[in-house]
Amino acid sequence: METLRNASVPSAMMGRPGGEIERVDIAIADGRIASITPHIPGPGRDLGGGLVLPALVDIHTHLDKGHIWPRRPNEDGTWETALTRSIEDSTTRWSAADVERRMDFALRCAYAHGTAAIRTHIESTPPQHDISWDVFDRMRERWAGRIELQAVSLVGPQVLLDPAMLDAVAARVAAAGGILGGAVRSFPQSRDAMRAVVDAAGRHGLDIDIHADETLDPTSDVLLALAEAVIETGYTGRVLAGHCCALTVQGEAIQQRTIERVAEAGIAIVSLPLCNMYLMGRNARGGVTPLQRGVTLLHEFRAAGVPVAIASDNTRDPFYAYGDLDALEVLREGARILHFDHPMDGAWPWARTVAADAAGIAGFAYTAQIAVGAPADLLAFRARNWTELLARPQSDRIVLRNGTAIDTTLPDYRELDDLMEA
Repeated sequence: METLRNASVPSAMMGRPGGEIERVDIAIADGRIASITPHIPGPGRDLGGGLVLPALVDIHTHLDKGHIWPRRPNEDGTWETALTRSIEDSTTRWSAADVERRMDFALRCAYAHGTAAIRTHIESTPPQHDISWDVFDRMRERWAGRIELQAVSLVGPQVLLDPAMLDAVAARVAAAGGILGGAVRSFPQSRDAMRAVVDAAGRHGLDIDIHADETLDPTSDVLLALAEAVIETGYTGRVLAGHCCALTVQGEAIQQRTIERVAEAGIAIVSLPLCNMYLMGRNARGGVTPLQRGVTLLHEFRAAGVPVAIASDNTRDPFYAYGDLDALEVLREGARILHFDHPMDGAWPWARTVAADAAGIAGFAYTAQIAVGAPADLLAFRARNWTELLARPQSDRIVLRNGTAIDTTLPDYRELDDLMEA
């Protein structure tokens, strides 16, 4: 048995209310937390009051797109160009070997940063679904015991409105135990598309995850259409909606109605602050300071009882030129962007949106928590409190999996150089 002694653990990370930080000793046996007791001097690894947090959960990523920027950059940084370049790359370069190597590279990054569970969206417009889902199945098996993986189909509205294609995608998703999804924005048939995806999910017994309203067009109403489709059909599966940027430029009455319907439908919301700040409000000609950034109304959703989370989204691809699948970076920058950092004593529950709460939203079997009997999958920091944690990147963090420190050396980008050649 090993003991992490003199550790600072926020009450929120142990499932207790309040924003206090408690000094505790964490005993580990057979890879699990054996006990958590108030700190007293004794043998073990003395952390000097350093924070201990649960392993991270990243609820919205794109592992199959990741790390294509060197060969398919987004010249003007806009969403429209990102979509065009991504489609060009997927149709010309996405062999099974290419997707597998890039996915494995991304997973090694996430693992080294301390992530234990990831949900990824998978390009699934036929015939790509026959390639990428097979790769996902192999990666899930290869990474079992290190990172728990979930996958969501990603298709456009035209596929959602084609019954034969949608059923083919849903059948492949069901075979992999995945989630049914798609991306819809500023689409005149958004209500038909959302009704189609809800109906298909019901037929195939699938949960739903939708990219909704990733635009600053105030007429885009995908999130509202999704909520109403769930309510009208009586659908009882889990539903998650991401982005929801249009809500930020809509009138107060529409905002309130959408939030109320989302709460009634039981839909959870995930914001992708880094990617949306990168894309939204950008002028293709440049030279214009962005004023509208599209980060959705997480505070208002949360106040209405809607489960919320933040996540990474894209990594070094046309939709986001940066990122490394470090969910702690998302927490650090999310606090700045979304202003959930004051009062600091009350900010710790927001950290759970990249840990235990996100697992609950997603329906992961894995739940990152600090509790007796839970896996000793933990992150240990020199930082002792919120401001110290968020002031620096914490590149010296210790990542424990089953109570054992892992090698946190990140993979070298040079490994992918041959995939970037013209």
